[in-house]
Amino acid sequence: MSIVASIRSQIVPVSQEGYPFIATFGIASLILMWLWSPLGWLGVVATLWCLSFFRDPPRVTPLREGLVIAPADGRVSRILNAVPPAELGLGERAVARVSIFMSVFDCHVNRSPVTGRIERIAYRAGLFLNADLDKASEDNERNCFLIRTASGARIGVVQIAGLIARRIVPFVRENTAIGAGERIGMIRFGSRVDVYLPDGGRPLVAEGQIAVAGETIIADLHGGDPGRSYRVG
Repeated sequence: MSIVASIRSQIVPVSQEGYPFIATFGIASLILMWLWSPLGWLGVVATLWCLSFFRDPPRVTPLREGLVIAPADGRVSRILNAVPPAELGLGERAVARVSIFMSVFDCHVNRSPVTGRIERIAYRAGLFLNADLDKASEDNERNCFLIRTASGARIGVVQIAGLIARRIVPFVRENTAIGAGERIGMIRFGSRVDVYLPDGGRPLVAEGQIAVAGETIIADLHGGDPGRSYRVG
């Protein structure tokens, strides 16, 4: 492997959604450096953070019918039974919900948890409460995806804007096929993603666990896993 190829392999790709922000931070850093170098170095740090925020690294996604993969990087903040948002059209029965909170230091590119077809995308305006709060699922601005798998299972994925996040950006459209681990959108800056499982879906993660979008298995719809216990340490 050549030196150039080796360097390229170590560079993490950046989402094109971040180009305007990175350019703005970079130009501001140059101006601040010209005005007063200490401010300029603060701008450099902010630019590096912006690069990190919009990183879009490749992921290795496990592929098997029935597996539900984490749609977001971050901490599993809550696992409970909850009624899905009305715009998903999943009824008023409470189902298992896995919530993943993304801090401003996590990768914010969201990925499809399953292979299937996007039946519905529904946006709803709302508040910008702390996304780590449970009531953010009902009150905050959100964008919902309803994905139907080949076996007929319907999975709800909800992007929730947070205290700092002011923009939800979808990458896909309704009635399009999507593969597990493929990119579906992102949220700027700091937010949460909820996954609503169909009846019988058993979460295979624990609250406090760190999830990796496109890689961490969060549930098995086929029930092939007898269940897991966890310890902290």
